[in-house]
Amino acid sequence: MGIKEAESERRTRKNELKRIILDSVKFAGLVSVFIVAPNVVGAMAKLGIIRSPRQKNVVERSCDRLARAGLLAWEGKKLRLTAKGECALRILRARDYSEDKPRHWDRKWRVLVFDIPEYRKGLRDKLRHILQDIGFVRLQDSVWVYPYDCEDLITMIKADFHVGRDVLYMIVDTIEGDIPLKKRFGLS
Repeated sequence: MGIKEAESERRTRKNELKRIILDSVKFAGLVSVFIVAPNVVGAMAKLGIIRSPRQKNVVERSCDRLARAGLLAWEGKKLRLTAKGECALRILRARDYSEDKPRHWDRKWRVLVFDIPEYRKGLRDKLRHILQDIGFVRLQDSVWVYPYDCEDLITMIKADFHVGRDVLYMIVDTIEGDIPLKKRFGLS
């Protein structure tokens, strides 16, 4: 395994751990780290994310790191999910969205066009990364295409990023020269 692949796998495990912790806290509401740890450790064991004998320490350090990042908040000795944490959790879930593909393609393309100003370049780049993680294909810098219904997901992303007027979601019947796109998505 090359350096890039190892780094990608490490980042994937870290994001999965983050998602599991945030999901656990969201599900339980206000919760002690001692309650979170066994649930997260059990989920990590099933997914094979962390193979350390000190898994509880890893979870505790991760909770502290998420609290310092503002995704979780300590209330006494208990954790609560913050609004920023809710947003981060939705983004992490969006990245898993590409796995929920319908069996049959409805022969319509979902085209996303955005015009996010230069002063919000970081947000624009973040949006591009999320679209790429979901499975969108870039036609041009700010034009992306996907073959399956994802309107709810795009609505959520627009709300989280506050880019409602800067992002346009279209459903189109045809795209000129779409044969390479069909091949890329494995469509007939």
